[in-house]
Amino acid sequence: MRKIRDSIKRFLDALHIKHWHLVTTFLILYDIVAVNGGYFLALWFRFDCRVSNIYEPFLKNYLKFAPIYTLFCIGTFLALKLYNSIWRFASYRELVHVFFSSVITSVFHTLFITLLFGRMPISYYAFGALFQFAFILAVRFSYRLVLLLRETRKPLSGENSNVMIIGAGSAGAMILRDINSTDKISGEKVVCIIDDNSNKWGRYIDGVPIVGGREAIFYNVKKYNVGKIYISIPSASPQDRRDILSICNETGCDIKSLPGVYQILNGEVTASNLKTVTIEDLLGRDPINIQNEDTFSYIKDNTVLVTGGGGSIGSELCRQVAAHHPKKLIILDIYENNAYDIQQELLHNFPELDLDVLIGSVRDSRRLDNVFSKYHPDIVYHAAAHKHVPLMEDSPCESIKNNVVGTYKTAYAAVKYACKRFILISTDKAVNPTNIMGASKRLCEMVIQAFSRLLTEDKSEAIYPLYEHYDEFFDENKVGLKATVKTEFVAVRFGNVLGSNGSVVPKFKKQIESGGPVTVTHPDIIRYFMTIPEAVSLVLEAGAYAKGGEIFVLDMGDPVKIVDLARNLIRLSGYIPDVDIKIEYTGLRPGEKLYEEKLMDSEGLERTENKLIHICKPMDFDPKKLIKDVSDLMDVCYSEDEKIREYVKKIVPTYHPADNRP
Repeated sequence: MRKIRDSIKRFLDALHIKHWHLVTTFLILYDIVAVNGGYFLALWFRFDCRVSNIYEPFLKNYLKFAPIYTLFCIGTFLALKLYNSIWRFASYRELVHVFFSSVITSVFHTLFITLLFGRMPISYYAFGALFQFAFILAVRFSYRLVLLLRETRKPLSGENSNVMIIGAGSAGAMILRDINSTDKISGEKVVCIIDDNSNKWGRYIDGVPIVGGREAIFYNVKKYNVGKIYISIPSASPQDRRDILSICNETGCDIKSLPGVYQILNGEVTASNLKTVTIEDLLGRDPINIQNEDTFSYIKDNTVLVTGGGGSIGSELCRQVAAHHPKKLIILDIYENNAYDIQQELLHNFPELDLDVLIGSVRDSRRLDNVFSKYHPDIVYHAAAHKHVPLMEDSPCESIKNNVVGTYKTAYAAVKYACKRFILISTDKAVNPTNIMGASKRLCEMVIQAFSRLLTEDKSEAIYPLYEHYDEFFDENKVGLKATVKTEFVAVRFGNVLGSNGSVVPKFKKQIESGGPVTVTHPDIIRYFMTIPEAVSLVLEAGAYAKGGEIFVLDMGDPVKIVDLARNLIRLSGYIPDVDIKIEYTGLRPGEKLYEEKLMDSEGLERTENKLIHICKPMDFDPKKLIKDVSDLMDVCYSEDEKIREYVKKIVPTYHPADNRP
């Protein structure tokens, strides 16, 4: 039989006849029989189902009108596109078209057979229309009915094909019908639906039972041998999504999720819209993506410098800045490989961008002066920093040199060359720091606040350069400068960034790929998390709100336990925690806290236009004394003094070195 079908197909292809041409021809021939047969059947029933009993004038009227009616029906069906639909996917829309075509043709039949040839029995008009509608509808939906019956007779084929849908709303119903009506997702079968609305329990959507709420997920995964879970709750709160995702991850099933409610509004909800669940879905809050003209208007047509532009945050800053038409973008980074990667990416994606990529250190005063004097940047994003807590605990002087002294020198150059805005990338580890990295970032915040206050009070002469080696380039007595433009200094403080260099997620992924174990420092350790685009959105927003001296803080939602993050990532990778991949606790690392804070007790919060972004009130300290302290601290760190932490603690009273440091 298959060989015969293949031969016929080759013959039709040779004649350039498509399969749908044959289907259309068949339907037209069928409709000719159906529209006339329906009315003849009505006449036959009227006269006791005997052709011989049919009154001769009625039969003559029917036969005379049949050719006219046939032509009208075929024309109407063509106009209503009854021959253009793919009937194996027929739905409510096709049903409506068949109904209206039957109404139009039946009205035509009633009027014109009566006017042209004579009145017919009342039952002829009524039953003829009904029979015609039934015949026309039956053939078009029969193929879909056969497919449906075939599917219902299929045995449950195992965990890889049985699907559970979570959400019995509009999105869930659309996903269900898309799976049932298409062969794009081969072998999949929806076997049950979960919804927290108890009014829906025990009811059905397209024959699929709604079996209970989220508490019934485990039971029904086993009962129906479910291998895949499709989450279609686009309007659910972030907390509900996180809770349901956590439950689903415990089942070991493959999980996909509908991205958002906008697909429903656009009518785009199909199985193809489902995305694989990522670790970002478990944060328990909506992603923050700031897109407004005020945010980016200050970037357009300005020269922008990004220090540390090859890093995780720095490179994303470069991407978003490049997309908003700066006059010029300058990337400064000490690591040439990262700088090269972002350079090639930007040149490819933004061929019109005026881009310069420079190699240099923010600790090099002469290099900074050269860059600022040549380019005169309007905006500086200072992302260059050492961020790895345990490594900085082993090399505390390097943390101060790069983070504190580097920030000071970059900020000094910004003031000297009349930069308009300077945005420092900070961290929540600067709050009540227990490690030298966090303390150094707190010092960076204090530096930019000191600069801001001195500029506001017209005391810029109190800001003098820091350098270790005398050069004719600098004044030996460190004479302060006189600013012609009051640079606006702000800092942006956020938590751990998912996917950034040195973050736990890439580390966990590598450990999972190698077969484990996944190492967590402590079972109770928690952290605030955000994505790289969110972090950069906050940085850009801070630049728009900047007035000088602010520290911006993002409302990052609830903190996440690191061990839960590890378990979820193991499940999302297709393994069972503590069975396939072991989790081991290694103890807190040097300088590490169990939890991070977003602000200190002495800091208050002010609202901004964005309810998720707050401003810390600046701490009260003597800016001139701070500059003197930083100058002295520079001498200490360059002398590699082992008592560097004691000097830092005198300047940053909230710094309390952890007991687990070396």
